[in-house]
Amino acid sequence: DKFLENALECEADAIADGEEVYIPAVMEHIELAGVHSGDSACILPPVSIPPDALATIEAYTRKIAKALKVCGLMNMQYAIEDGKVYVLEANPRASRTVPLVSKVCAISMANIATRLMMGQPMKSLALANRRIPHFGAKEAVFPFDKFMEVDPVLGPEMRSTGEVLGLAKSDALAFYKSQEAAGAKLPDDGAVLISLSEKKENAGRAAREFADLGFKVFATEGTAAFLARHGVQAEVVRKIDEGRPNVLDYIVNGQLSIIINTPSPRRDALADDASIRKAALKYKVPYITTVAGAHASARGIAAARKDKGAVRSLQEYHRAIR
Repeated sequence: DKFLENALECEADAIADGEEVYIPAVMEHIELAGVHSGDSACILPPVSIPPDALATIEAYTRKIAKALKVCGLMNMQYAIEDGKVYVLEANPRASRTVPLVSKVCAISMANIATRLMMGQPMKSLALANRRIPHFGAKEAVFPFDKFMEVDPVLGPEMRSTGEVLGLAKSDALAFYKSQEAAGAKLPDDGAVLISLSEKKENAGRAAREFADLGFKVFATEGTAAFLARHGVQAEVVRKIDEGRPNVLDYIVNGQLSIIINTPSPRRDALADDASIRKAALKYKVPYITTVAGAHASARGIAAARKDKGAVRSLQEYHRAIR
């Protein structure tokens, strides 16, 4: 459990040809291990993976690609805990993130992989690692609005049906754009409801970030007591079975701009949590089910407030790559 809670997951796409392996991209997942990689938001280039871990990821990818004799695309997933890199899986195939990685890095990965599989040597392709001066944020698109009775919570089973990409000069702004593209535009201000199943230090930090941005903080009783210990004052909101007005009333009345509701493993709390998430979906209130997502959202809102940037074409982004 500790591994799943604290692991930092990332994904590497590799192209192998004999003794050569070219690694154009390492994508850092926003959500921690335990959320399916297809449902996790990702940042490219990575922002918090240390250089020694990146070097280990590259070394492992080279060794595995050569051992499997992969010619074409290989998708790998890693997790990092306490500085140690773990290999989760190696898939000798393209992943659905390949088109997005290609757009961020200005590399036609499918074209290159096809040429390699047709026998063209890698050296003739003149591939090289280049510095990418911008960031791409991949976000999953979910069909929950079409299935209103389904609890929209993330887990190990893949539930997304598509992906979008946000590009910007900073990782935070790229994430903000990706949320808008996925149909879950983050609010610039307003009120946030926080309901946490597990009270941990990083959750307190995420709540403080929203409070520092000027958001009015609402919380269920236990969460409000936890936040108070971390210097965040929150107005207590009743749970569904505690009388009126309760959480659902606040959602229906349009008093909330965003909801942070981490799922509880307890059966007695499961129905309550699911009702909150379903109501948020119905009334189009952005909702977040992971602390990592809450932190990324707060950073994205802060970045967008400062400068949302001008519209740039994909060609302009590519010309800046050296």
